[in-house]
Amino acid sequence: MASFRVDFGLLLEPLGFIKVLEWIFSIFVFATCGGFQGETTLVVSCKGVVNKTVTAAFAYPFRLNTVLFRAPDPKRCGGTWTDVYLVGNFSSSAQFFVTLAVLVFLYCTAALVVYIGYKHVYQQNSKFPLTDLAITAIIAFLWLVGSFVWAKALAEIKMSTGAGIIRGIKSCKARGTICRFASVTSMGTLNASVVFGMLNMVLWGGNIWFVYKDTNLHNQLSRIPQSSGVYSAQRGI
Repeated sequence: MASFRVDFGLLLEPLGFIKVLEWIFSIFVFATCGGFQGETTLVVSCKGVVNKTVTAAFAYPFRLNTVLFRAPDPKRCGGTWTDVYLVGNFSSSAQFFVTLAVLVFLYCTAALVVYIGYKHVYQQNSKFPLTDLAITAIIAFLWLVGSFVWAKALAEIKMSTGAGIIRGIKSCKARGTICRFASVTSMGTLNASVVFGMLNMVLWGGNIWFVYKDTNLHNQLSRIPQSSGVYSAQRGI
């Protein structure tokens, strides 16, 4: 069994340094997206109610179709108000994005342990760099897909919780009822999660080259021109 030898030398090289950045940015992704909580607020005036604030609270994983504006008092605006649910279920996009970040975090942790403690095994066994290369390419592709899918979902979440929601609330169209959009929680952290997703995509895409350089595929290609030069010299070309 290979012995554990602490060596931080690989972290000073692009291969290890980028892995540390990937580890950090994966934390930022699930912290900014998975930890979000917000609410959207209306001000309602109807029969027996003047400027009553009604609020719908939403959070990760953004199943908005389970979130509702409860009726203002008293007696449900004289019978003109029915509980209204927000529109859309964006849980699949959000959970895919956050789950990817968690899995990447775990993989980066394992990879850093190998880089620091088993550098000698990683560099001597050709299977480790090849496996690392395959996983790096797959994760880069998943970040590409996940980031764009989540960015699209976020745009729709903003529409479903913004000022336009009044147009879809039938109770607000009842005679004698007036609804005004008041506010919605800032989604700056969700915007940041998209940015971090894009940065992860760039980091993992760029890291493919540095992992590839440690594989025997790169070493074999590097030896081909040298072998051709020696052969040509022997033939006097």
